[in-house]
Amino acid sequence: MIDKADNKQAPGPEVEIEKWVYGGSGLGRIEGRVALVPFVLPGERVRLVIGREKTSMIEARAAEWLETAPERVEPACRYFTQCGGCHYQHAPYEFQSAQKVEIVREVLRRVGKVEPPAEIKLVTGEPLHYRNRSQFHLRGARIGYLAAGSHDLVPVDECPISAPAINEALAVLKKSIKDRRWPRFVEQIELFTNGRETMVNVLETEGGRRVARGFFDWLGERIPGAEMGAIDYPVGEGRFRVSHDSFFQVNRFLAEALVNEVLGDLSGETALDLYAGVGLFSLPLARRFAKVTAVESSASAVHDLQYNAAEHGVEVDAQRMQAEQFVGGLQAAPSLVIADPPRSGLGKNLTKHLARLGARKLVLVSCDPATLARDLGALTGAGYALQSMSVVDLFPQTFHVETVARLELQ
Repeated sequence: MIDKADNKQAPGPEVEIEKWVYGGSGLGRIEGRVALVPFVLPGERVRLVIGREKTSMIEARAAEWLETAPERVEPACRYFTQCGGCHYQHAPYEFQSAQKVEIVREVLRRVGKVEPPAEIKLVTGEPLHYRNRSQFHLRGARIGYLAAGSHDLVPVDECPISAPAINEALAVLKKSIKDRRWPRFVEQIELFTNGRETMVNVLETEGGRRVARGFFDWLGERIPGAEMGAIDYPVGEGRFRVSHDSFFQVNRFLAEALVNEVLGDLSGETALDLYAGVGLFSLPLARRFAKVTAVESSASAVHDLQYNAAEHGVEVDAQRMQAEQFVGGLQAAPSLVIADPPRSGLGKNLTKHLARLGARKLVLVSCDPATLARDLGALTGAGYALQSMSVVDLFPQTFHVETVARLELQ
């Protein structure tokens, strides 16, 4: 429920929320300045408590709702607004996903000066229980998530966006941390599940101390798969080995749909897969292209990719190298380049190398509209045309958004 007056400070300014913007906030305007306010909906009128102020922008929170939007719903999680993980649980899922498309449009125009396609395809999945990988922080015998913008711990009993197997493992962890055998110096732990097994990874410890192997064996008696160093993860008709140090998509319902959006009906002679991970795109590419080169900087992921290619009976030339370094050394353009960079995007140098190389077709997969807009601005300026786009909603209830952009050299 909305707290109609949750502060005891002097009444602050009123603002009408115009729209959602990338980052999870709603945008309003106060005396010519932009006000960014979390947990609001377009059309709502709220009274604010001012936080940080800049020359042209105010960060604030809603202290009182004067008008509420008809779309507002009860959140699925009792920790919503406390935990820093979710941003949109106060809105219906259909509303969330449609807004993400509009946010992508706005960011492309504002940041990249790129005109988006008239139609952006939207691919959605289950709005809850979708995460196959979740990270928890520990403080003594408490376990949970960090509050938004702070290091304060919010203890949780369950996480509605995490897979059932993760919530089952979380319940076991809550009991196990009270056992004398639990290493008290563990500060952050990760659970990664394929639905049958749940691998446990220790991400952070006090003073960088190492956790003994026996700890994982002990947890493995309570959590199936806790002691495993890799998980066999199904996607469509294939399976991928994913080691604890290897990246993999976190949405257990939409991995196959993402592959389909990226590959479409592409086929040809040569394909280059940058930031290839364990081969999610490389392996199906190898069935459509005569030669596939996969570039990945993580040793763990490269080993997984090579193993997965052998298991799938396909040939992939796996190169452990930075994408910028590899593309910088190429002289001949492949038929297709697929790039799925981290949140920081391609960057200036790699974008220049790709423009010089001039592959006929280019597919960018991005989890950050701002860096995507920047990269698209550079590529369209170098002669590429944006042919189509898809928003694949891998992160329901949050502001994060996955976008697939297809370009062709003109």
